[in-house]
Amino acid sequence: MPFQRNIDMCNGRILPSLIQYAVPLMLSNLLQLLYNAADVIVVARWAGGTALAAVGSTTSLINLITNLFIGLSIGASVVVAQYYGAGDRQNVSKAVHTAMSISLIGGVFITVFGILIARPALVLMQSPPEVIDQSVLYLTIYFAGAPASMICNFGAAVLRAIGDTKRPLLILGISGIINVVLNLILVIVFHMGVAGVAIATVVSVVFTAVMITLCLVKTHDMYRLEIKKLRIYKDKLWMILKNGIPAAIQSSIFSLSNILIQSSVNSFGAAVVAGNAAAANLEGFIYTAMNAMQHTCLAFTAQNIGAKNSKRLVPIFWHSMFLVTLIGIVLSSLVLCFREPLLSLYTNTSDPSGAVSPQEIITHGITRLWFIAGPYFICGLMDTAVGALRGLGMSVAPMCVSIGGVCGIRILWVLAVFPLFHTMESLFISYALSWIFTTIVHVVCYFVLVKKIIRKIEESKQLEVLPQTE
Repeated sequence: MPFQRNIDMCNGRILPSLIQYAVPLMLSNLLQLLYNAADVIVVARWAGGTALAAVGSTTSLINLITNLFIGLSIGASVVVAQYYGAGDRQNVSKAVHTAMSISLIGGVFITVFGILIARPALVLMQSPPEVIDQSVLYLTIYFAGAPASMICNFGAAVLRAIGDTKRPLLILGISGIINVVLNLILVIVFHMGVAGVAIATVVSVVFTAVMITLCLVKTHDMYRLEIKKLRIYKDKLWMILKNGIPAAIQSSIFSLSNILIQSSVNSFGAAVVAGNAAAANLEGFIYTAMNAMQHTCLAFTAQNIGAKNSKRLVPIFWHSMFLVTLIGIVLSSLVLCFREPLLSLYTNTSDPSGAVSPQEIITHGITRLWFIAGPYFICGLMDTAVGALRGLGMSVAPMCVSIGGVCGIRILWVLAVFPLFHTMESLFISYALSWIFTTIVHVVCYFVLVKKIIRKIEESKQLEVLPQTE
């Protein structure tokens, strides 16, 4: 039975099932984020503020290049979940093999393209001259591990789709330990700086890719991966692209708007860049915890669409929105309460005479935290609503709304308002404004669409019953 080993998303009480699914996924996301956090903390404390700025300034560019294929993994998750909910063994298998083939092709592309574009892109982003060489080195090593990273993303998407979030948690736990230990050895013992943290990240990602692949190969369930059967099925490719390309475009354009903001941050110098990077890493823990609810809502919605359980759709939405609000408020409050000691983890307080002052990093980091971490739960609501829409099979509308609401508002703000004031506060306020507008529109779109889908499902059920009653 397909649901014996994994969480049953289509039956039983909704809230406990959501929590049971979301908690391991949340912990997995946090452990994955520890890769980058470990990089940043180790490089800040043992390689200095300049090295911290070098690693921190690469995040937006990495996201821009990788988000295209990560978006496609979301499309794969939707397709696999709908077939799995319907119990369609043959189509689940075809979708899985197509998804993993895309991951291999995409990984190779990212490696080649990322390495070629690293330095020109950083120059366009106005990366400070004192950090650009180290940033290029970090990116070159990081992109070398892109094939393994893509296998992780697509493999994890398949496991999420069928309700398995516990094995990825265990794998990432071990992988995180590998990453941290290698960080400490390569940076402290061998003094490899940004190269050391990049190598540690790649090694841990390769380990994760191997273990997730084994999970798919060793199973006897309908999502089993057989290496010799790897190929792209055109109809499944189209379905994955249909659901994934809008998500990919949305993520990439988000990254473009963030690159524009990062370029504005870079104009304030290395101290602000380092403080911004430290605060962004702390916010990343809040975001990834909330983001678990987007994937949870997507998977539950998609499986119940496949199973034609129309009465569960709206309760899944409201329970998910409640949980993400709770997660966001609690974690944001904790980060703000302990902002100074947390930010100090990203500084080398034993070397206050360095090129970048530890106190400057903390001060600039606090400025960002108040304006972004404070209202961050609104971003969680926005993303969870997007997950619900994608689970329903709607991908173009949330893309358009998000691009217009989030990216449009931020870009207009940076171009029109920021030059008038040219302060960090005036730059960061654009985040909350874009979240509020976009969340409202997403919620309205969801209820317009879900009513139509529920009506269609009920009509199809009636048609299935009619021949038996004649």
